[in-house]
Amino acid sequence: RGGLPQGSEVRGFALYVGLTEEDASNPALAHIVSQIKALVGQLAPTAETYASVALAPEGAGGRNVDVVRLALGDPAAQAKLREQQAPTPDEEEQDLARSGVVVDLSRKRLLLDNHPVTLTYREFELLQYFVLREGRTVDRQEIITTLWQDAAEEEVPSERTIDVHVRRLRVKLAHYQDIIRTVRGIGYRFDRHADVRILHSATPSPDLF
Repeated sequence: RGGLPQGSEVRGFALYVGLTEEDASNPALAHIVSQIKALVGQLAPTAETYASVALAPEGAGGRNVDVVRLALGDPAAQAKLREQQAPTPDEEEQDLARSGVVVDLSRKRLLLDNHPVTLTYREFELLQYFVLREGRTVDRQEIITTLWQDAAEEEVPSERTIDVHVRRLRVKLAHYQDIIRTVRGIGYRFDRHADVRILHSATPSPDLF
């Protein structure tokens, strides 16, 4: 209680849960909500509970939990969004951002919260491929055909191997991994949100030709 502002008292709490597309299917969602409410009933038998589902436009970008916080009116999330959307003088200043993702296509580098992340050549090529097709779902075969077009036959990956490459890239993206979304039964899509900045190269990427 020592950390509470003077004259205030705790009356409850909010738990924001960001779900994947698989978890958010209707049967799974109902089960998750009922289980959480049952657990609260065991831990705090006299507590009242209320469940609210956050809705967003189909294909909306951003980390799931951030979308939920904004949709449900979390003041801290709204304040953060306003701060992130404030204009910056130029790309060089953006490059020094204290938080968020910077994908520098010109220098072939990735920054997370202003810390460089070591990517292999193939991992950066994969990230760049998604970034340059922002908002479009890319299927696995397209990735293979384009990024491995000059590879020897024995080096060409399978679609399952592409999933492994994406999984490793997501691990390196850490808590920003939701910018690469799985589109069930098709492939992947890059969704930019307020935390993401793209520094473009003056020379077009060769994979766009």
